[in-house]
Amino acid sequence: MLPAVVKLCCGISYPHLRSMAGLQRTAVAVIGQEITQLQRWGQVQHHMRTHAGLKYSEPKPEDIKPVPSKEDQLFYVQQGQEAMRKALSMLEDKQGWKVEITESNGDVICSKVMSGDRKVFRLEAVLEASVDELYDLLFVRVEEMHQWNPSIQHINVLKHVGPDTIVTHEISAETAGNLIGQRDFLSVRHSCRQKSRVYLGGAAIQLESFPPQAGFVRAEDGPTCIIIQAMEEDTRKSHFTWLLNMDVKGWLPKSVVNQALPRAQLDFTRHLRRRLTASATLG
Repeated sequence: MLPAVVKLCCGISYPHLRSMAGLQRTAVAVIGQEITQLQRWGQVQHHMRTHAGLKYSEPKPEDIKPVPSKEDQLFYVQQGQEAMRKALSMLEDKQGWKVEITESNGDVICSKVMSGDRKVFRLEAVLEASVDELYDLLFVRVEEMHQWNPSIQHINVLKHVGPDTIVTHEISAETAGNLIGQRDFLSVRHSCRQKSRVYLGGAAIQLESFPPQAGFVRAEDGPTCIIIQAMEEDTRKSHFTWLLNMDVKGWLPKSVVNQALPRAQLDFTRHLRRRLTASATLG
């Protein structure tokens, strides 16, 4: 879900993913409840502003995190939900996956050619962290990601849409050896939780108020998703499944892009592990 995270091996072979269709139905069921919750959330805000005697003023243009209108709230949530549904559907289809990279630590990346001759990449790994810790790092505190991932220059949350959906602007860092070069991304990100599992989905979005930035190529991410599943034998560890689906735009040869994207997944996972180790040491 996470573009810069440049921002799963053939088939779905891990025990907790043997029935991805079941996971998809579960995720869709959870997502279906969120619209009702969001509507209630919007109604409560409206009630507080109009009946509690509070003076409310519209966000100023310079505010970086304005509260969206109720119609916008539903639009962004629906965009995030649809991105997650499409990404889960890609993972559910076990046909056509080919192993790209197998690491000595057990990390595996597979790829699949989709319509339009575009490759998507699926990384699977086991991380020494709980579901809650990873959710906090990758969604709640997403604006801090540049502090531990040098491939990101910054991520700004432009809109908070309820507790589970955000709109972000992200710029990748200018680093030596980066075959793709700097890109910026405008994305809607959505999360939902089901028991010991968290889903993070996302996709590119367009906003008239935030056009492509001068000096950057506006890349498009998604539909993409991350599934974080607690390990049955040790809930302090999590199985991490990441579907990366990205159109980097520009004039780069497809062979260069297909080489760089899976390496970026491995780099991101390495930086994430370092961040988790540092947290464990400090804790």
